[in-house]
Amino acid sequence: MSHRTEPPQRIAQLVLVTPDGGVVGSLPGVPVELPWWQEVESVVRAIRERHGIDVIVLRLLQASRKRPHGGDVVYLAEVAEPVAANHWAGRLEPHALRQTYAEPGGPAADLDWAISVIRRRGIRPSGAPVQIRSWNLSSIWRIPVHGETLWLKVVPPFFAHEPRLLTALAGEPVPRLLGHDGGRMLLAEIRGDDLYEATLPRLLEMVTLLVGIQASWAGRVEELQALGLPDWRGPALAAGIADVVGRRRAELSLHDAAVLDRFVNDLPRRFAGIEACGLPDTLVHGDFHPGNFRGTADRLTLLDWGDSGIGHPMLDQSAFLGRVPPAHRDVVQAHWVRRWQVASPGSDPARASQLLAPLAAARQAVVYQRFLDNIEPSEHVYHRHDPADWLHRMLALLLAEG
Repeated sequence: MSHRTEPPQRIAQLVLVTPDGGVVGSLPGVPVELPWWQEVESVVRAIRERHGIDVIVLRLLQASRKRPHGGDVVYLAEVAEPVAANHWAGRLEPHALRQTYAEPGGPAADLDWAISVIRRRGIRPSGAPVQIRSWNLSSIWRIPVHGETLWLKVVPPFFAHEPRLLTALAGEPVPRLLGHDGGRMLLAEIRGDDLYEATLPRLLEMVTLLVGIQASWAGRVEELQALGLPDWRGPALAAGIADVVGRRRAELSLHDAAVLDRFVNDLPRRFAGIEACGLPDTLVHGDFHPGNFRGTADRLTLLDWGDSGIGHPMLDQSAFLGRVPPAHRDVVQAHWVRRWQVASPGSDPARASQLLAPLAAARQAVVYQRFLDNIEPSEHVYHRHDPADWLHRMLALLLAEG
């Protein structure tokens, strides 16, 4: 795998508001354990240890670095009542794209809903909920109950198909929904460990699991459309790629822009070649990698279906292979090909994956541009450079094709 430099330590400063939105003031920056901006459990813990107060982190207001993560960051956070704080001269303005859980009172409403579901099911809470994450793509809380831990996940409207899809996938090795309401989901505990460092046998098991799910949804595109999943089939994906190339042109050299223009113009021929490989359009996970699995010795569960969509099944391959140790990639790829040859006799998944590799990177550029179009500007820093970064990865793949 490619070497990644660890980000610097995160220093979190908080601007405090009460549940009615009244500004209390600011707290000076405190160092927190983890650098990842969206991870807020360590922020809440650091503030409690330093100042003796409990807060709920609502959203990012400012970051000193141009890219995630680490460095000085300023969050808006909620306190139950006014506390001693420094004067803050800033302004809090409303924004049409702000998520409900990023507003004062929003997380409390989400937790009230989750507790109501828990009580209707006759489950006994056993401790206070713990805030884990808050950013433009999700709000996540851990809720201890008698005998297990439940998870409250709240997602923005552009991910609101996730609970509907999980309902449709009930019985498959996916998270079990205890209840959902719009973008709110209450999820049962998933036993086991995160599998970022999975062994080769487990990696092969993951591929087999995905192909099995995808094969079961082949020919059911209308059902997936009814669930509200994004469309990444040929015409829709080609239009999205052309759009993001045009909008990101200023971040490309003249040569690279010309290469991408030729690629866009050639998309009908490329999609025709992919279609000739004989694999069906189906459910695409969209963020398929070992870290999105939890597992025990005898069971795997595939998490995080918010990025899912409709398209060619091999769109999921390149991201997974990019997270696999180089020594295992050929074996995993060969296994993937064999599984689809069994699921779709007469198909050519190897050729399809070759043709799709740059399209998979381009799809990522489209996805991140969609995020930017649907989140408020203060949180653009999370994703600002991602569309152009993925276009540059696509260019490298095109160069490798010769």
